[in-house]
Amino acid sequence: MKVTYKLAAFEGPLDVLLHLIDKNELDIYNIPIKEITDQYLEFVQAMQELELEVTSEFLVMAATLLSIKSRMLLPKPPVIEFEDEYYDEFDDELDPRAELVQKLIEYRKYKSIADMLRDKEVERSRVFTREPEDLTPFLPEIQENPVEGLDVADLLIAFQRTLRKLTNRNTVAKIRRDEISVKERMGEVVSLLKSKGGKLLFSKLFDFEMTREEIVVTFLAILELMKVKKIVCFQHKLFEDIVIHAKEEGPDIDTQYSADEIRY
Repeated sequence: MKVTYKLAAFEGPLDVLLHLIDKNELDIYNIPIKEITDQYLEFVQAMQELELEVTSEFLVMAATLLSIKSRMLLPKPPVIEFEDEYYDEFDDELDPRAELVQKLIEYRKYKSIADMLRDKEVERSRVFTREPEDLTPFLPEIQENPVEGLDVADLLIAFQRTLRKLTNRNTVAKIRRDEISVKERMGEVVSLLKSKGGKLLFSKLFDFEMTREEIVVTFLAILELMKVKKIVCFQHKLFEDIVIHAKEEGPDIDTQYSADEIRY
């Protein structure tokens, strides 16, 4: 009959010893070394029968258990009695199991911590997070401080500069107005018509550099030339440019305005 062994996965020899202690409900501070050693050797033998790789640390632990077992089986030295006290040679020696027990206690402590961290990892893996969103549009608008970074000295300098500007504004300047003659502008329009063959567009009399006064005087000169029948103005279509056409009849401009010049 073929027997199949199913071994649990252990991380090392100390893990196997803790499993055996917990399985048999033994006191870790008072380990029955004979029973534990026999069970451990059976475990190592099962690993070899299953052709599993038995690392050196399992063999070292087996040798350590056999060494402790043999030391525990040695007869206890006799007790030497004195007058007021007795001397036990065995008491001076450490328990052969002490070092192993200390290792098992430390291993159990770290294993419990590892189990706790593993539980936290599983618990955290059940929590799903989302990518952070841009919440800038929902933030309250903070108005910039126009005087941020300024101190009292800066404000004092600005105030003094403003006072100096107000002092300079008290200066009174006299502006002389240039008079533009309508008669002179009429002569310029007639001369321009002659150079253009007697026809001229109304828009050609103006340019972007002309002042408001020059524009008004030019318009008055056109009206006066139409009044004395020196020119005639017409449009071919609605909203088209006005055409100025020179006429031969009509009094001379110098004779008409020699007595009283029209000025603007």
